Amino acid sequence: GLSFIENAILKARNAARLSGLPALADDSGLAVDVLGGAPGISTARPESSAKLLHVLQDVPDAERDAQFVCALALVRHADDPLPIICEGLWHGRILHAPRGEHGFGYDPLFWVPECDCSSAELPAAEKNQLSHRARAMSLLKQRLGIA
Repeated sequence: GLSFIENAILKARNAARLSGLPALADDSGLAVDVLGGAPGISTARPESSAKLLHVLQDVPDAERDAQFVCALALVRHADDPLPIICEGLWHGRILHAPRGEHGFGYDPLFWVPECDCSSAELPAAEKNQLSHRARAMSLLKQRLGIA
């Protein structure tokens, strides 16, 4: 697909088609403002962190805003005409060098202002409460009347 939401819907429909059951799927990634939302849906490419640091090497802190994005799609069946879509955003900034040992992907480069550390410096339990996926799941639970 061309967007996080489109990819999540495609994944959910495929899972529902294969299983014959309702399906929940996500598509997630990093969107950097100064790069027009890139890497976006191409986030999971190898060499991504080094490439991002190189592209942003001369970009000042004030212009390094970014967000992790998670789109969730829930379909009741493969041809569901009205999938439930929820999006979670986790706002931060891209660091000049990696920090932290936890997480994966861009976590060591993603500064979390409210915690004064990188995502990779957060304990897993805290990250799981703050992350883009946690925010999307919280919204989905609200939409389903579970929260």
